[in-house]
Amino acid sequence: MSDTSKTEDTGKAAKTAGVVEDQTTVAPADDPTAAPVAVVDPRLLLREEGFKGYWTEFKRKTKGGELGSLPVVIGLIVIWTIFQLKNDLFLSADNLSDIGYYMSAYGMLSIGLVFVLLLGEIDLSVGSVSGLASTLFAVFVVDHTMNPWLALFLTVLTGAAIGALHGWFFAKIGVPAFVVTLAGLLGWNGLMLWLLGSSGTINIPSDSGPVNVLAKSSYFMDQAIIGAYLLAGLAVVLSLVGNFGEQRRRKAAGVPFRPTSEILLRVGLLAVVSFVAAAVLNSAAGVSNALVIFLAALVIIDFVLRRTTYGRQVFAVGGGIEAARRAGISVPMVRITVFAISGGFAAVGGMFFAGQTASATLSAGTGNVLMLAIAAAVIGGTSLFGGRGTVWSALLGMLVIQSITTGLNLLNMNTSIQYMITGGVLLGAVVIDSVSRRSQKAAGRG
Repeated sequence: MSDTSKTEDTGKAAKTAGVVEDQTTVAPADDPTAAPVAVVDPRLLLREEGFKGYWTEFKRKTKGGELGSLPVVIGLIVIWTIFQLKNDLFLSADNLSDIGYYMSAYGMLSIGLVFVLLLGEIDLSVGSVSGLASTLFAVFVVDHTMNPWLALFLTVLTGAAIGALHGWFFAKIGVPAFVVTLAGLLGWNGLMLWLLGSSGTINIPSDSGPVNVLAKSSYFMDQAIIGAYLLAGLAVVLSLVGNFGEQRRRKAAGVPFRPTSEILLRVGLLAVVSFVAAAVLNSAAGVSNALVIFLAALVIIDFVLRRTTYGRQVFAVGGGIEAARRAGISVPMVRITVFAISGGFAAVGGMFFAGQTASATLSAGTGNVLMLAIAAAVIGGTSLFGGRGTVWSALLGMLVIQSITTGLNLLNMNTSIQYMITGGVLLGAVVIDSVSRRSQKAAGRG
């Protein structure tokens, strides 16, 4: 059979598997003057091989250091298994509901930190900014009798402005992000203490708009059972729409696309996980508003990072500053806006903490708040070296950390043990990240 016939047969097989041919053309090696023929990307034939093809691709990526979320998922399974064997209340509906609620506040801080880490930088001020945000809200509402929702808007705006100020010093003046945000950690914490005054605490009325919405006793759709299932159904529908929309766009552009069977399998797995989670949470009291808002933020920010020009610019700057400049990207603009996003989410996280306690206190945003927020992003898979990671790292990382904290509390372990275990997990995540990057470079994909 001639080379041309083989190519035509290969192209038909690829189309049968639900993909289209790569439009790259080359001339036969033995006759450079011959007419070019279409060449099919070998990776597109994996689907034709079924499970074997996917398994081969999985092994290729693993050997090349492209681990994705695999380590943290395995780690989470191990953690849940150990704690469940030690205490059968760990996987109870009430305990899982508590994990979902309490991880949301730290998770909000972690979402903002993902943006900064994608640049290969760090923001040490998010803990202090979150504490200042809860204090500002309390001052606005209690001392100045401001409308709670207006106070919320001004509080988040202030957090974003603080982050933009950090970004300006970093991008325009050239002060290292570590130094400017360390100064922010100290300075904004001092401002919080000054605003709280000698009393050290400002109690916020529990019926004050956002505080009431974010309280532990507040559930989506007022504890109605339909609430959790409605969220699960919405997640499935959005996944279907997004996947088929992407398939349609890629078909129109003449590039490889996922076959319908694969999309249905993926969405089916999502449906199983979503509705099982909804059933478990309904066995407790339902889905807390805090968790709903956290998940909604993840979906929106994931779209921004993966589907918008701005998101691609963030990854480009994190991957290489000089290359980003040559591509026409305004590096200072990206840096400033990324730190503004970090500050804004820190302020939102501060409101989540205020919702938990209905107060602003001296301890707000201090202690291990900063470390846990950073650890969540890194443990979840966002690289400390920049250019690699997803916003879902905030969810996976906080699931690991909050699971450890809750599990050790059930076993009446000392806080010191929690810190040591969490530190060990963080170190393991960074080691995996470093080894993964080295493997990718060795494989020519770093």
